[in-house]
Amino acid sequence: MPLPDEHGIQLLIVDEAHYIKNKEAQRSQAVATLATDAERALFLTGTPMENRVEEFQSLVDHLRPGIASSLDRIGRMASATTFRRAVAPVYLRRNQEDVLQELPECLEMEDWVQLSDADARVYRVAVERNFMAMRQAAYATPNHRDSAKMVRLLEIIEESKDNGWKVIVFSYFRGVLEAVQQALAGNTAGVLTGSVAAGKRQEMVDEFSRIDGHAVLLSQIEAGGVGLNVQAASVVIMAEPQWKPSTEAQAIARAHRMGQTRKVHVHRLLAKNSVDERMREIIEEKQQLFDEYARKSAAKEADTRAVDSSLHQTVDVTRDEAVPAEQRIIAAERQRLGLDPNTR
Repeated sequence: MPLPDEHGIQLLIVDEAHYIKNKEAQRSQAVATLATDAERALFLTGTPMENRVEEFQSLVDHLRPGIASSLDRIGRMASATTFRRAVAPVYLRRNQEDVLQELPECLEMEDWVQLSDADARVYRVAVERNFMAMRQAAYATPNHRDSAKMVRLLEIIEESKDNGWKVIVFSYFRGVLEAVQQALAGNTAGVLTGSVAAGKRQEMVDEFSRIDGHAVLLSQIEAGGVGLNVQAASVVIMAEPQWKPSTEAQAIARAHRMGQTRKVHVHRLLAKNSVDERMREIIEEKQQLFDEYARKSAAKEADTRAVDSSLHQTVDVTRDEAVPAEQRIIAAERQRLGLDPNTR
């Protein structure tokens, strides 16, 4: 439905503004038109950049094109401090610890496992197939007791049961969740997938929350990782690493949010000598960029002497994207395993 225009728009508020970072998308163009016509515009997002600094610059361009142009003049090799000062007139960041100091502690752990012999055989076949198969291989053994990741996942759930804690398990893949559901003999509060209607998702969460004591909810991270309140869960399990740090952070925030009364335990299940190691390297690079360019804001720290001197450094944000990360990882793993790089 078109917005009434007889009085114009005095204030445009765009929530989840990171969805309009791609200027070529119709949604971005529609918002740009509204922002141009509005007297004032306010963008809200916890993730102004997810992969590259250029995403941040794109959002700035919607609001203050002049500042975005100045970032071009600064150059792609600008220090994080210089960048933060340049965007200060348009960017104010408040982190969770700034506004929700009453939240209980959130403990984030990396649970590294060694692939079993059965895991390794399945993984080798997956490397010869494709990237998505590689990411799911740790849960693809015929017997779940042969899966090192599954064994650790079940241990965490059993420990949580002993403590009466509720657990939410996130995976990108429906097949992984189905494997977990089978390993648990169906003893879960349900499986929240992309096929579940949006209105039904919170109902599933509410039913999970009403269960007295321990319970397990399985969820695809794209379906349940945003927009839901799952404060009943105090244990979060990431079945495999995700491409964007923000994807994991938003999923964790479903449980670690206002209303949470317990300490939240986050377990990231990772397999040594696998695609997980390669992905974690890329994720850490993205997280470093976010921390240096977006987590702090000069508007909040108006006194530049408060800026950590360790950030007065030049960060190379010019990574060659000509070869997609997936292909680089596949090539590296095939070389490590001694497989023909041309095998498909």
